Amino acid sequence: MMREPTHETVVTENRLSHLPEPVQRYMRWTGVVGKPWIRTAYVRQTGRFRQGFDKPWMPMSAEQVFTIDPPGMRWRASFKMFGLPLMRADDSYRNGQGRMFGKVAGLFTIFDDRGEELTRGTLTRYLSEMIWFPIAYLGDNVTWTAVDDHSADVILTDHGRTASGRMFFDELGRPTTFETMRYKGEKGSFTLTPWHTPSREWGMRGGLNIPIRGDVSWILPEGALIYGDFTIAEVAYNRPGDSI
Repeated sequence: MMREPTHETVVTENRLSHLPEPVQRYMRWTGVVGKPWIRTAYVRQTGRFRQGFDKPWMPMSAEQVFTIDPPGMRWRASFKMFGLPLMRADDSYRNGQGRMFGKVAGLFTIFDDRGEELTRGTLTRYLSEMIWFPIAYLGDNVTWTAVDDHSADVILTDHGRTASGRMFFDELGRPTTFETMRYKGEKGSFTLTPWHTPSREWGMRGGLNIPIRGDVSWILPEGALIYGDFTIAEVAYNRPGDSI
């Protein structure tokens, strides 16, 4: 059963008072003050994805459901090549356990991972994607530390693990990027690698201001590998029946 994040039914200005100034600016920009607490979030995405510098871009579409307390998510995506379905992915984080599962042409399993590094990497991904349901940043499991006028460090704790990163904000309070170290898997092994998720466009979805287009990049010795380019087509909060 999902726990209530607070006794309050809506977000109040008092909930922002302990936050670093750039985070207060960000939360006010989102419009969360006066809004109901979020229990679940539904996100529909479109975009493109590639697996390496020399790999072709694949159009993709995805639906994702998040729970906030406790943290959880399920991301179901489909990828095409030459207009034909090529691969399906089903990534999840529930009960402190991450899983990444994928099939080619709906027939052959190409990966099914649920190890410790994958779980930690998925929790880090969840932290970065909280920008789509920003009330989650006010939870008791989140800690903010000021860096300067335009950035702050954030830590999310769940099931004895932590995920952390640095968020950057512009003068309006819009989040411009999230930077951290995340486990990158390759040929069965995982390496902590710099990971950036810059935001390119912002807009209103589900009644809140959020980033609506952005990239995901691994920062490698040979340069930044932008492997995903995503647009947020739809967001809905607290939909009846949403679960992971």
